[in-house]
Amino acid sequence: MKRLACYTLLSIALIMAAIRPSAAEPFKKLSKPPLSERWFGIYVDKDRVGFYRQNITETPEGYRMEGDGSVRMNVMGFSKVASSREVYLVDKNLALRSFEVEQTINGTLSRLKGQVYDTTMRIKNESNGKVTEKQFRFRGEVYPGPALNLYPMMREIIPGRVHRIVTFDPEEVKLKEVTITVLGEERSPDGQAGLKLRNTLYPFVNNDIWMDANGNTLMETVREGLVTTRAEDPKALGAFVGNVALSKKDLIYDFSLVRAEPPIKELKKLTGLTVEVSGWNDALPLLQEGGQVVEKSGAGHIIIKTGTALPAAPAAAPAGPRQEYLMPADKIESDAPQIVAKAKELATGRKDREDIVRMLASWTADWLRNTVDDGGSALASFTSRTGNCQTHARLYTALARAAGIPTRFVSGLVYQEGKGFLYHSWAESLVNGRWVSVDPTYDQVPADPTHLKFFEGQRPEDMAPIIAIIGRIKIAVLETKYN
Repeated sequence: MKRLACYTLLSIALIMAAIRPSAAEPFKKLSKPPLSERWFGIYVDKDRVGFYRQNITETPEGYRMEGDGSVRMNVMGFSKVASSREVYLVDKNLALRSFEVEQTINGTLSRLKGQVYDTTMRIKNESNGKVTEKQFRFRGEVYPGPALNLYPMMREIIPGRVHRIVTFDPEEVKLKEVTITVLGEERSPDGQAGLKLRNTLYPFVNNDIWMDANGNTLMETVREGLVTTRAEDPKALGAFVGNVALSKKDLIYDFSLVRAEPPIKELKKLTGLTVEVSGWNDALPLLQEGGQVVEKSGAGHIIIKTGTALPAAPAAAPAGPRQEYLMPADKIESDAPQIVAKAKELATGRKDREDIVRMLASWTADWLRNTVDDGGSALASFTSRTGNCQTHARLYTALARAAGIPTRFVSGLVYQEGKGFLYHSWAESLVNGRWVSVDPTYDQVPADPTHLKFFEGQRPEDMAPIIAIIGRIKIAVLETKYN
C-alpha cells in the first residue's frame, strides 16, 4: 500500500525569540527573560532552508525553555539535515538544571536526558538502539543554547564587556566555553534598531546577534550573513511550514510526526476511530463532514470520531451553493482541455457518481508516480506524471470538478503504521448528498478512518494555520473498531 503521508524532515537552530523594538527604547539590564513564543526563519543567502520555534515560560524554580525546529542546508560543501525538540529547565539566573533533547542529525536519531548537580552533569544518551551514560565536571554554571543571547542582557550591557560562560552542546554532547561580547547599539542588516552581540559558538567565524530592549532576538548571522536566522511573523512563516509538512522531502518529519497512544494496529481492518487531540488551538474551526464528527472536550482538547465510530449515519450535507467546488481554481485547472477530455473518458458508461469517483481516484493513483517534490498544478502533473500527496489531491479534484462532481481539497493527518500520524492532503467529493473522503494517493474511497481533517483549501494561506498546532498536538486513541 502506498503509505507515504506527506511528511517532512526537520531542524535545529540555536537562536531565540523576537519582537520589533521601538528605536527609542533604552537598553537596560533585564530582571527576567521575555515570556513568550517566537518563530524564526533560517536562510542561506536569500533561500529559506528551515525554521525554529521557541517558547519561554516561568516555573516556580526558574524558567522552562522549549525549542523545536529544523534545517536542511548545503553550504560551501557542508551538508546538514537536522531536526530537534529541546526542553531545558533553568534557574532564575538561566543556569541549566535539567534537560531533554530529541534530535535527528543527518539521519541519526538520538535522545538525551541530563541532570545538573553542583559541579557535575550526568547525561543518558540513547542513539541507534544503544544507551550510553556520560558525566562531565565543570566549575561555576552551565547554560543551554537558548540562554546565550539573554545572558549578557541579564548581567551587564556595557559596550566592550566580555562574558565567558560554559554551554552545553547537545549535537556534540559536550561542554563548550563560549565568549559573548557586547558590541553596542547598532542596526541589524535589515534595519532594525538593536543591541549587537557577538559570540564564539561556532569556530573560525563570527556569530553576530541583534537583540531588542526586551531581550528578544531579532536576527542572528553566521559568516557575515551567509546563514541568517531572523524573527518572523508566525502567519508569514505558516505557509512555508504548512507546505513542507505536506511534502515528502520537507524539513520537518520528526517535528510534524504525532505519535498516537496507544498505537493503532491492524490498519487494514480498521473501520472506525475515536481520538482525543490535546494541544489544539481553539481559534481554529472544527471541520465536520467527510466521514468525521468533531466536538470540543475542554480547553485545547477536541474529540474526533470517524467511520463506524460515528454515532449514526452521517447526515446529508446541508443545502447551499456548490458552485465554488465545481469551478477551476489556482493549480486546479478543471477547465483545461486535457483535464476535461480525460474526465469525460473516465466517466463514460458510468452513471453512478460513486463509480465515477472511484474510477477517477484509481486513475490518479496509477497515473502519478510518487515523488519527493510537489508536482505543481493539476495540469502540470497531468503532463509530468509525478508528484506528492498534494499533487494527487489537486489532479483528482480537477478531474472530479470537470466531471461535474463538487469536490474540495482538504488536509490534516493520516496514520502511518509503526510511526504515528503525519500531515497529508486528500479530497472530498459530494456523492448522493454526502461529502465522501477520497484519497487519490492511496486509492481509497472512502479514505480510511485515520484521516483526520483539519484544513480546507489548496492555497498557501489555507494551510498557514497549521503553524498553530504543528509540533504541539498529541493524540490519545480512545476507541478503535475493526471488521
